[in-house]
Amino acid sequence: MAQRALLIAGPTASGKTAMAIERSAEEKSLIINTDSMQVYDVLNVISARPNAQELAQAAHRMYGYVPPATRFSTGAWLRDVQALIQGEGANYEKLIFVGGTGLYFDALINGFAQIPDVPQEVIQQVEEMIQPLDADQRAKLLAQKDPAMAKRLQAPDPQRVARAISVMEATNKSLAHWQDEPNEPSILQGFELEKIVLNPERDILRNRIAKRFGLMMQAGAIEEVEAITALGLDPTLPAMRAIGVPEISAYLRGDMTLDEAREKSIIATHQYAKRQRTWFRNRMTDWQWVDPLA
Repeated sequence: MAQRALLIAGPTASGKTAMAIERSAEEKSLIINTDSMQVYDVLNVISARPNAQELAQAAHRMYGYVPPATRFSTGAWLRDVQALIQGEGANYEKLIFVGGTGLYFDALINGFAQIPDVPQEVIQQVEEMIQPLDADQRAKLLAQKDPAMAKRLQAPDPQRVARAISVMEATNKSLAHWQDEPNEPSILQGFELEKIVLNPERDILRNRIAKRFGLMMQAGAIEEVEAITALGLDPTLPAMRAIGVPEISAYLRGDMTLDEAREKSIIATHQYAKRQRTWFRNRMTDWQWVDPLA
């Protein structure tokens, strides 16, 4: 069984895929997706999954294998990774985890609280309830429903508020209660780990984000959004909230111009990259920080 793992984290458009492929050439390696949007099928372009040329250069797993109608969780991802490591992963000398979802990396290294599964109908009801609320209203609602989690959340963003309230509704216990339970052991326990955060200069990253979204538009992002909207999915699903999907959907409905959709998508990507950097700075202080473009 492989006993070495390379973990490559970083904000969107920072060059993670290129580094993973480059490092995979050193020895027989398996690249494992560690990004919560790249797990979904249909969103090949919008989620910036490795393209056909990149996929041909190394073995890649756990990309685009989850139907977009699914509300995929960190726990489900971790279970799939564990099965992969114990199965096919044993045939490789090194495992390379690459992506931008900090919580996936945290669960991978530190284990994950065993929170009971929440029924899909509960999640949908809660998301519909908070969808029209602004940040202040979400904060007030969370304080009413789950005061313990209201104290823990620094920013009442819709996804985290929905998660906290859904768990409370389904289990009658605060998400804080479950988070305070002992974690399951890390599934990489015993592995020799190399942990890297890609940290390109801010202005360069902004330029890369804008350029990449332009290339996405040329590569079929509009057609991809047409395909996923044709499925008639619940707009609160994670796949339907992927950056670019709401904006291009608005263009397709005639609610904004193509230039407006492109600009709003780029701005949303900048904001997402900023949140990723903040998470990494707070939680990955012992990782090796690298400017891949220096």
